[in-house]
Amino acid sequence: MILYQGPSMIDGAPIVVIAPKGRSTNGKTGALLQTYIIRADMSPSDAIKRAADAAICGACRHRGIVINGRNKGRTCYVNVGQGPRAVFDAFTRGIYPVAIDAAAIAAHGAGRKVRLGTYGDPAAVPAWVWLALISLANGHTGYTHQWREPLAKELRGIVMASADSVDDAKAAHAAGWSTFRVRMPNESGQRMKGEAQCPAAKEVGAKVQCADCMACDGSQRSRAIDAHGGFAVMANVRRIAAVAIN
Repeated sequence: MILYQGPSMIDGAPIVVIAPKGRSTNGKTGALLQTYIIRADMSPSDAIKRAADAAICGACRHRGIVINGRNKGRTCYVNVGQGPRAVFDAFTRGIYPVAIDAAAIAAHGAGRKVRLGTYGDPAAVPAWVWLALISLANGHTGYTHQWREPLAKELRGIVMASADSVDDAKAAHAAGWSTFRVRMPNESGQRMKGEAQCPAAKEVGAKVQCADCMACDGSQRSRAIDAHGGFAVMANVRRIAAVAIN
């Protein structure tokens, strides 16, 4: 179902939010209702090549930078050639029904456990969309890199602040957010005071799936996880970590 189609709250560009009804096969998250925040006017891969993904991801450091039409240094763990691309292709074919109001959005999430922003930042979307989606749900997870921005204030207590460093986490805590911190390779396994290890992480044996835990709903204890992703992503992560150390 199309939950929202309109301007991005970040930069006003056209975006669309789609929640496929089918069961997720993601081994880490488990059977959560996934939500994809994508550009409505170009494929996810084209958006990355043009830096147009700012509409859905803001200034997230994991986007990489565009040089001569190619994205360099991307550390986002999402492979846009898989889920996001499949959802965009289905969207362009017009197969998704459109939610006519908040009640229809609520019905789509009723009785499900929901992931806010499988791809894209929830803050790019009007908060009322998410409030409707989780109103009848059995729990939700979500993360935002926009926690410093006024546009994300309505999401505090609903999603986790994404923190890319200890300083990030401390600043977010001071602003009243629970955090989800990604640790660089040189920080593997380290935890701050008051921070719990993500139990779905590979570094602790992936003891549970997100669908079993559901602690990342913005209202509970902060969490941490080691940086993760495909081969190219982790190569960029290690390169960044080496520069930081030196």
